[in-house]
Amino acid sequence: MLTLLGGIALLILGYFTYGRYIEKNFSIDPERTTPAEALKDGYDFVPMSKSKNAIIELLNIAGTGPIFGPIMGALYGPVAYIWIIVGCIFGGAVHDYMVGMISLRNDGAHLPELASKYLGKPVKHVVNIFAMLLLMLVATVFVISPANLIASITPDWMTIGIITFLIFAYYLISTILPIDKAMGKVYPWFGAILIISTIAIGISLLTGGHNLPELTMGTMQNFHPKGTPIFPAIFFTISCGAISGFHATQAPMVSRTSTNEREGRFLFYGMMIAEGVIAMIWAGASMALFDGQTLSQMIDAGTPSAVVNQVSTMLLGNVFGTVAIIGVIVLPISSGLSAFRSLRTILADYMNIKQDSMKKILMMTIPLFVISFFLTKVDFNLIWRYFNWANQVTAVIALLMSTRYLYLKNKNYLVTLLPATFMLYACVVYILSEPIGFRMGLQTATYLVGLVATVAIMALYWTTGVKQKAALDPEAELLNDHLPIGTFASAEAVPAAVIAE
Repeated sequence: MLTLLGGIALLILGYFTYGRYIEKNFSIDPERTTPAEALKDGYDFVPMSKSKNAIIELLNIAGTGPIFGPIMGALYGPVAYIWIIVGCIFGGAVHDYMVGMISLRNDGAHLPELASKYLGKPVKHVVNIFAMLLLMLVATVFVISPANLIASITPDWMTIGIITFLIFAYYLISTILPIDKAMGKVYPWFGAILIISTIAIGISLLTGGHNLPELTMGTMQNFHPKGTPIFPAIFFTISCGAISGFHATQAPMVSRTSTNEREGRFLFYGMMIAEGVIAMIWAGASMALFDGQTLSQMIDAGTPSAVVNQVSTMLLGNVFGTVAIIGVIVLPISSGLSAFRSLRTILADYMNIKQDSMKKILMMTIPLFVISFFLTKVDFNLIWRYFNWANQVTAVIALLMSTRYLYLKNKNYLVTLLPATFMLYACVVYILSEPIGFRMGLQTATYLVGLVATVAIMALYWTTGVKQKAALDPEAELLNDHLPIGTFASAEAVPAAVIAE
């Protein structure tokens, strides 16, 4: 119990201390007009309140990641707590804040555009591929996982096929609506269900006399029943609950609806901390209610959704347990919607197809749904493995972009460079060792080759950064993104709202 409560306390403390430092290091300007106001279009750029933006950000980034990931991470034992806490405070929350705020300073641009701007145009194509692959996998996972959860609490005639069709229908309708209608109206209700059910799970866990494993010198070891090594697997198993590249595709959506830079720490850093709290509760519940072997068998028999069902009913009973399951269902439903929406806009930007008519929106959306539908027929665990790697590679790219941003502006870039380097090494080792990659297995040669590759990539990254900085004029746009929107655009390109100011 002490480890769980202490871990949650550290996450909250991290928000008020390290989060404040990250905000100060970025140097916010509360007086600067945001894209939501200067580029308002009534569809994606729509000013919304801080509370609505916070709920949208939380539901967009959460999905089943901070629940399914910690459930599978619980197989390792209490060491899972360490990665959730450290990863959240120094990795995930920093990652989310930096991407969200850099996007806000760049007209609400998505990650591929930001990577092109700060890392070079050739990188844009690589980032676009990874971002679109990731979003397609995420969207598909967030069709499969809620379909399984819904099937577990509905009559037998509600088959997986029917549920999948209904989810796609909801996504289609919501994807083509303005963001304040698609998310602003519904998400506060979704958020209320999620928050209440999570608190109920946590309270029941703490007051029900359950034996919560503590993190001690004796338990600081690998308890995985299959002997899966902690490195690098745990850093891919627990992603959304610690650090996740998927969030880099979601933060720009909220940067397009925020009305003040001062809100950034709460919206981006704070909602990642909230996700960490959710992850701690579900990791704790999984370890308290099941031994590693039982937990492993439940996951292998289906998906972690079976564990969600059991945890909810065991802690809260059938009625309130069902409400808790619904609270979990809203996560992937909301994240799946936002994944498709982000995928559509990124693909449209890449193909230079302006989304200014229903015909163009449907032209981009329907083919994506068709591809995703066929992917739902693929084994969930296979999709999850590819999602994990693509997810963390995207996180590395986002952190490297953020590092370059801070480096060019003479800020403390170590806050993003250190987690970027660590996760890059983990990604390289993962793809070298796993069956989806080079199948080298985890041996000394794998770690050495991974180290050499990581050093080489970082050396190239650093030398190009030094050259880029040396060539920049002090008046360059990259160094002056704090200036009003439209400062570096031609008069014809400046939105009417900016000219009016």
